[in-house]
Amino acid sequence: MAKRYISTLRMILRLATLLGLAFAAANARAGELEPWKSKSNAIIVDAYEMNSIDWEAMLADKRISGFIAKASDGLPESFSCTGDHGGDTVAHCKTMWRKYAVSRELYQTRRMLARSHGLLWGAYHLARPGNPVDQANHFLDYADPRDDELMVLDLEGIDPEKYMSLEDAAIFAGHIKTRTGRYPMLYTNHVTAKYIAANRPKHRLLSRLPLWYARYKPDIRQVFPMGNWDSYALWQFSSGTNCGKKRCPYRVPGTLNDIDVNVAAMNRTALRSIWAGGTLLPEKPMPLILVARADEGAGTSSAARATATIESPPLLISRAEAASAAGEGVDMMATGAIDFGRHDRAVRLAASR
Repeated sequence: MAKRYISTLRMILRLATLLGLAFAAANARAGELEPWKSKSNAIIVDAYEMNSIDWEAMLADKRISGFIAKASDGLPESFSCTGDHGGDTVAHCKTMWRKYAVSRELYQTRRMLARSHGLLWGAYHLARPGNPVDQANHFLDYADPRDDELMVLDLEGIDPEKYMSLEDAAIFAGHIKTRTGRYPMLYTNHVTAKYIAANRPKHRLLSRLPLWYARYKPDIRQVFPMGNWDSYALWQFSSGTNCGKKRCPYRVPGTLNDIDVNVAAMNRTALRSIWAGGTLLPEKPMPLILVARADEGAGTSSAARATATIESPPLLISRAEAASAAGEGVDMMATGAIDFGRHDRAVRLAASR
C-alpha cells in the first residue's frame, strides 16, 4: 500500500513538472539585463523642477532621445489664497503659488530647449489624494500636451492616504482620454505594478496602460510577463537611489547623481514612431488553476492532488494517464496532450487513473 501511494505521489510530481516545463517553454522570451549598455537603445531623462541641468553638456550625449518633465502635482494651488487651506497659512499659500508660476515657466523653457534639439518630450502628473478629475484638468492646463507628446500618470504607491487611490487613478486616466483622445502611460514601481497585475479584473483600465517601470536593478528577466504587461514601455533604472560618486548605472553629462534615467528597448527611430501612444494594451485572461488527481485502484483507495497556476496562454490538458499495478507499486510516467492554442480556451481537468 505504501509503495503504491509513493508511486502515485511520484506520478503527480512528474505531471506537475511536465506542466511547469511546458508553461516555461510557451512563455520563453528574451530577458532584460542591463539594456542601457546597448548603444542602440534610446536613453530618456526625466526631471522635476529641482534637478540641475547643464543643457549644453547633456545634449552632447547623442544617446539621449527624450526628456520627460514633471508637470502638475496633485490639485492646483488656490490663486486667491482665500478660504480653507487645510491648516496652511495665507502667506505659505502665496509662496506656493509663486513657486507654481516659476515651475511652470521652467517647464515651458525646458520643453522649448528639448524640442528645438530634436528630443522627444513628455510630461507627468504626480498623483495625490483628491478629486481625480480636477487633477486631470490641472495636468492638462499645466502641461498643455501636444499630439506628439507623451502623457504620464505618476502613481507612487497603493496607500490611498498618501497617494491617489487606484480607483481614482482610473478616473484620472479616463478623463485624460475624454479630453485628448489618448490614454496616459502609467509610471509606477514593482510593488504597485505587481498588485495591479494580480488584481487586474478589478483594475482593468490601469492594468492595460503602457507601463513605465521603476526598478533599480540590473536584471528583471524574472519579472515579465506580469498581468497584461509583456514588458515595460520604459524602464527607470537609475536615480539617486543607485547612483553615487563611485558607481552609477548611467551618468548623464551636465546633471547630478539625482537625475532619473530611463531606457527603451529600441532605438530612437523606433521609439519616435510610438512615443505619444495613447492606446490600451490587449487584455489577457486571468490565470487558471489546473487540478490533477490520482486515485489508487484495488482495495482501499488513496488520492493525491497537484495544482498548478497556468498563466497565458492557457494549457488545454486533454488527458493524463498513469497506472499502478495492484500490489506491485509499478510507477508509470504521466502522459498527456498539451495544446497551446487560443487564449480563450479553458483548462480542463487532468485526470489520472
